[in-house]
Amino acid sequence: MNETAQSTPQPVVVKKYANRRLYNTESSSYITLDNLAEMVRNNRDFVVYDAKSGDDITRSVLTQIIVEEEGKGNALLPVNFLRQLIGVYHTDMPNLMPKYLEQAMAHFMRQQENMRETVSKTFGTFMPPGMEDVSRKNMEMMERAMTLFSPFYGGTEAKSEAAPAQAYQDEITTLRAEVTRLQTELTALKTKEK
Repeated sequence: MNETAQSTPQPVVVKKYANRRLYNTESSSYITLDNLAEMVRNNRDFVVYDAKSGDDITRSVLTQIIVEEEGKGNALLPVNFLRQLIGVYHTDMPNLMPKYLEQAMAHFMRQQENMRETVSKTFGTFMPPGMEDVSRKNMEMMERAMTLFSPFYGGTEAKSEAAPAQAYQDEITTLRAEVTRLQTELTALKTKEK
């Protein structure tokens, strides 16, 4: 057996029955959408099949998990983004959108990881005040990036290239100022401790 087959576990097969119950064939037990969400967070791949028809319904189950998370008050998707996404369905863009969204999310996750590493190297285990603001600003930047979809379906007017570039430059300047302020506060705290 080759090394790749051994290192990559097979996706867990989950069957969804007419009564909406989900059955994990790996553990031989019934599970919930919360269990599937936890599997996603743990990078455990799964595929969901309709128990009667055998159709792959993974996409609709993942969408259902997102709807439930949004309903619990964990609102991650901005309303304008959702509207724009719906608008794309009746254009020629649906074929391009999945790959673009995957790449955008992968880039966002890499940026978040780079930021965590930088903060960890800079501050160690000490988490300075204001880091929640930096995270919030990162999410706002992601939301602004998602507004770039609007020209594809005509929902809003296309913005000039200079305006988004200037907005991003302003955001970078703001973030740099925030990092400088946090470093100053950290230095002051370290001086007080001595």
